[in-house]
Parts: sequence; C-alpha cells; structure tokens
Amino acid sequence: MTSQQAAGFLTAHDGYLILTHVRPDGDTIGCAAGLCRALRQIGKTAYILENPEVTELFSNYIDGFTVGPEFTPETVVSVDIASKSLFPAPAQPYLDRVDLAIDHHPSQEFFAKETCLDSKRAACGQLIFEIIKQFASITPEIGEALYVAVSTDCGCFQYSNTDAEAHRAAAELMESGFNPYPVNRKFFRTKTFRRLKLEGLLTAGMELRDGGQTALVFLTRAMIDEVGASERDMDDISAFVGQIEGVKNGVTLKETTDGHVKLSLRTDPGDLNASAVCALLGGGGHAAAAGAMVQGTMEEVRRMVIGAIGQVRNG
Repeated sequence: MTSQQAAGFLTAHDGYLILTHVRPDGDTIGCAAGLCRALRQIGKTAYILENPEVTELFSNYIDGFTVGPEFTPETVVSVDIASKSLFPAPAQPYLDRVDLAIDHHPSQEFFAKETCLDSKRAACGQLIFEIIKQFASITPEIGEALYVAVSTDCGCFQYSNTDAEAHRAAAELMESGFNPYPVNRKFFRTKTFRRLKLEGLLTAGMELRDGGQTALVFLTRAMIDEVGASERDMDDISAFVGQIEGVKNGVTLKETTDGHVKLSLRTDPGDLNASAVCALLGGGGHAAAAGAMVQGTMEEVRRMVIGAIGQVRNG
C-alpha cells in the first residue's frame, strides 16, 4: 500500500486503536501521538493502546490519548512494528486483527491485512508525516511528536540512516511552530546521574574484538540494581558504544528478569549487516541497527552473538 492509499484508508475508516511496540522508543511513540492527533483533527475516534513499558521520557506525548482493553476498536493500526514478537502484552489480543501496519523496517513480516512499508525511510515518522499531510494540518503538537520520531531514530541526525530526506522532514516539521530547543536538550543533551554511572560500569567491563573495531558491553541486573537505574535511565543505551573512537560495531547485551538477554546491535553497515546477525538469533531490524531477545545466560548469549557475527562475515 502506498502512502496515498494509506491516507485514503485512514480517512475512509473510523474507531481507531493504534498499537506501539515493546520497549517503545521515540519513533513508535511519536508516530502514534502524531497519527492519533491527526485522526482526531478530522473528526475520527482514535486512541493509542496503553503500553506499560512507556517511560516518562515519552509519556507526555501520549497523555490523554491512551485507552485500555475496555475500548472496542473498529480499525487497528500498528506503527513502527515489524513483527508479532514486538507486540506488548496489552496488544497480544490484536495479533491477528491489525488492519493496517505502517512501518519502515526491512524485516517487516506482513502480519496485517494491509501494509504501508517504505524501508528506505530513516524513521517511520517520515512515512507517517507523508501520510498525515494528505488529510490533516500539521499543528505544532503533531509536528513535535513526529520530529521526536524522526530525530530519535536518526540519533539527532548522526546515525548512518540519516539522509537528506530525513533533514528535509525535520525542517518541515520544525516549521509547524514548536520549539525544538527543549526537545533536543531533553533527548540528546541530558543524562541522569544514574545513566552516567551505568556508562562507567559498561566501559570498565567492555570487551574489544577485531582490533578494537567491535565492542561488546554487558548490562547485568546486578549493575542495574547497584546504581538503582530505571528504564528511563537505560533508554537507547546501545548508542553509547558507538561513541568510542575506532569502534564500527557496538554490541549491547542487557540481562532481563526472565532468563533472557536483550541484544542491541549498532554497526557500520558497510562492514557488518546488523539485521542479518540478529535474524540468526530470532530478531531483525535494519542493516545498521537491529536487535533480538535471546534466551540464555549472559555468557551463553555472548558466545551466540560472536558466532552469529562470524557466520555473517564469513557467509
């Protein structure tokens, strides 16, 4: 489905429930907030399904727009969700009921009845922006939400997925009238003290491979408990590894409370395809940024990741 067809679909239906993914980031939240506001602007009934994993970093963008399981939707739309494995617990009843999926991941599994996919977009927020422009006015509130979507998925326009189109979208969104300074300061220039402590612990336990071009860091529950970190403190912590001089590929392994390890892989796509590595471990994503949830101990998953990297390189 093209963006024009998606816009036609959205204007032709009503009773919307918008789904976001597990461990929600700025892209999925910004997309949901922008789309929900736009649909309400044209007189549609629209809500965002409550997601218990939303942190205070993003919660203000969806305040007043969320709803629980008591709402019976006519139309279900997912934003920035590539697979059924990324549905949070409240969204599980809708695994086979998604009417339209809007996404930008090459690993999209086409679980919805209709899919609007553009894997060339740096952020799903760009695609949502293109769709919304066809039926609604871009207010400052919509502009800010979609700017958060685009800017966070591009790492403040520093990641390798950033292209001229991403900058053009950001500029056009800024013209909607919101103030970008507090947004950029909040997401890109401010860290909690607990976050800085975590980064220190990660640096102390870092493993360098491939002559320093690949770095692995290990975030254990003990480390999290030691500094008293919350999910807010750990948001996008995988980006930290790539800031080290000489590192092309950063591996972040985070221990969960249920016997799994969350893998986040950020790479130089010319050197290593992150999506291909994570696909071997049951995950997916983009060539430069991908992830997976792997069952096992930290050491077991470490060996699996190293093996998967070698398999992709030698394949």
